[in-house]
Amino acid sequence: AIVVGVKKGGTRAVLEFIRVHPEVRALGTEPHFFDRNYHRGLEWYRSLMPRTLDSQITVEKTPSYFVTKEAPRRIFNMSRDTKLIVVVRNPVTRAISDYTQTLSKKPDIPTFEGLTFRNRSLGLVDTSWNAIRIGMYAVHLESWLQYFPLSQIHFVSGEKLITDPAGEMGKVQDFLGIKRVITDKHFYFNKTKGFPCLKKSESSGLPRCLGKSKGRTHVQIDPEVIEQLRDFYRPYNIKFYETVGQDFRWE
Repeated sequence: AIVVGVKKGGTRAVLEFIRVHPEVRALGTEPHFFDRNYHRGLEWYRSLMPRTLDSQITVEKTPSYFVTKEAPRRIFNMSRDTKLIVVVRNPVTRAISDYTQTLSKKPDIPTFEGLTFRNRSLGLVDTSWNAIRIGMYAVHLESWLQYFPLSQIHFVSGEKLITDPAGEMGKVQDFLGIKRVITDKHFYFNKTKGFPCLKKSESSGLPRCLGKSKGRTHVQIDPEVIEQLRDFYRPYNIKFYETVGQDFRWE
């Protein structure tokens, strides 16, 4: 199974939560095989994977696959039975989170507003900016549906992953065809981070929260800009809900 997207949606949380399951073995780092490292060949990719028993599922996550044109075909060519997990989140919040992450690494980049619009007064959004483009889920999904049926793709709500991690992870376990082992007992809510954390990780009896880079305070954005972005994403969101048969309530 591969967590193919999306960046800043909650993919790290899904990976950390699912790897608690005894029937799952997960690769901790992002291999970027189906986008950046494809030339290295399948043997290289396999060599990175944890050793698994026949009864176990091998999981990797690379959120940029979802927006990589070639990824669906390449994964299909490796195995048409691969199960795909996509963690989605309100595209406006996701874009702000994405920008916040970039800003922490490159403090001198232009403002969020400056990057968002090609022409602010006309409300023309710059869809070439990655932070905007990633959230156009309906567009990217089309490439995947050329190779995989919807039944092989599971969508996790990034919002519900925070408010009801056990419920969302229950659905992930059902999708993977494994017993619901990860339940309410595994989580507690960390008030300082504003995120659920695992009570204990596989390897130690200590609580396990996501790293320092998770749960950063978002940059303050002009409410008018947020409104314009909501309008921009609305048709894409509606098309996405209709395609996957699930309303994520981002309106």
